Amino acid sequence: MPAQEVIIIGAGVSGLYQLHRLRELGISAHVYEANDDVGGTWYKNRYPGARFDSESYTYAYSFSRALVDEWDWSEHFAAQPETLRYLQHVADRFDLRRDITFGRRVVSAVFDEGSATWTLTFDDNSTATSRFVISAIGVLTAAPNAAPWPGVEDFAGVSFHTSDWPENLDLTDKRVAVIGTGATAVQLIPEVARVARQLTVYQRTPNWCAPLGNAPISAAEQADLKARADDLFARCRTTFGAFVHDADRRKALEVSAEERQELFERLWNERGFAIWMGNFRDLLVNEEANKLISDFVADKIRARVHDKALADKLVPKDHGFGTRRVPMETNYYEAYNRDNVELVDLHETPIVRITRDGIATSDGERAFDVIVYAMGFDAITGPYDRIDIRGRGGRALRDAWSDGPRTLFGLMTAGFPNFCMIIGPQQAGGFCNMTRCIETNSDWIAALIDAVRARGASTVEPREDAQDAWNDEVVASAERMLFTKVPSWFTGARRADFDGTLRNSLVYVGGVPAFNERLADVAARGYDGFVIA
Repeated sequence: MPAQEVIIIGAGVSGLYQLHRLRELGISAHVYEANDDVGGTWYKNRYPGARFDSESYTYAYSFSRALVDEWDWSEHFAAQPETLRYLQHVADRFDLRRDITFGRRVVSAVFDEGSATWTLTFDDNSTATSRFVISAIGVLTAAPNAAPWPGVEDFAGVSFHTSDWPENLDLTDKRVAVIGTGATAVQLIPEVARVARQLTVYQRTPNWCAPLGNAPISAAEQADLKARADDLFARCRTTFGAFVHDADRRKALEVSAEERQELFERLWNERGFAIWMGNFRDLLVNEEANKLISDFVADKIRARVHDKALADKLVPKDHGFGTRRVPMETNYYEAYNRDNVELVDLHETPIVRITRDGIATSDGERAFDVIVYAMGFDAITGPYDRIDIRGRGGRALRDAWSDGPRTLFGLMTAGFPNFCMIIGPQQAGGFCNMTRCIETNSDWIAALIDAVRARGASTVEPREDAQDAWNDEVVASAERMLFTKVPSWFTGARRADFDGTLRNSLVYVGGVPAFNERLADVAARGYDGFVIA
């Protein structure tokens, strides 16, 4: 018999809660974590400026009222060090570390049909066996995008991806290059600009960004937030993305220009995703309505950047506002007004290679002391591609997903019994306030495992027809959305091969409440769509 019933891969936000939830049901579980401590995303991403884009008090766990009461968030959007301390506190408070092994990266997971067990092999060649495997590997950090240019190894200075930020790195008076202007870079660039002698930003595609609106939490606010915590979590259960913000039920094209402008201005000045998630309900489905908000944000960008030609380069031309997850910024655009900051437009002068001294583009070479690759991650499916996962008949998961992921509710895949995924592809997690969806996923998975045990069964997996039906529903729900016309991690589409046709969607866009209702209904009907054998 295996040493434990469940192995959980990863000790981040997902893995910690899943372990706690399984314990509550009396199910033995053990976590294997590649890093040296808990935290996952918040352990790895230590770059300057890293912080929540969800309000701290709504991103936090909701399962323990005592935990809510004893933890004081210092800011409305906590920075990475504080978030990591919070997760370390959770691990210690609930005595989770005794069931976690650190420093073990999973390289393969193989299902044995004869014993109905999984065997995991780690990077030190050790192994572990269990009946169930739960992937809590996250949607981003485990799969950083590699620099595609020749000469990366030739650079004589310091270079790294943002998820591998060197400890105690001092950028004071350094010549720094940042390649990328996505969500990570938008947080990083203002911090580097303050201390570097010269900062050169290499931009392929600008993003629509909105002000984060962060601020310290006062004592009075702290008391109020704790008093309203249950109501805040309850509100998150009712909104499209599980944030405190919910769409205005009006349509932008049905109100006057004055009413539109009033709402746009008010939301622009509110905190967090209000401008994205709290706006008119037709902005992400109607091109004419989307142009209205895009023009509004473009004007805001141009008003903040002094050089008009530079400002124009920072305004996206290939997609509308909100059709990708919106990076939240603090003084990002103002950074480009500094004398020590330069923008290189890679559409005008593409990178040719990385050299010993710096970066060569088509118009020449610039020398640097530090190169930062802020190039994002191979989202959602990328972390799974990095593990050799084999189900029935030895079939590899990457082969089963060669034409795009096929799942049932983003939780399991046919042919891979007893292998569960927290925030897997084809569910609501892409638009979600992540911890809210993590708790729902983990609760559902724990209940499923408990049901399998109660029936004395060996395995559970989706039926192929149910999986196909879910795939059709995911695609149908996405087709009406403007984001399907844009290459991004929402669709899993690369710019090089994107022709505007939606063949697959990595996210379900029917909204978090509808997704959660579906999960509850399936469980109530004895896990219809799943084979418990």
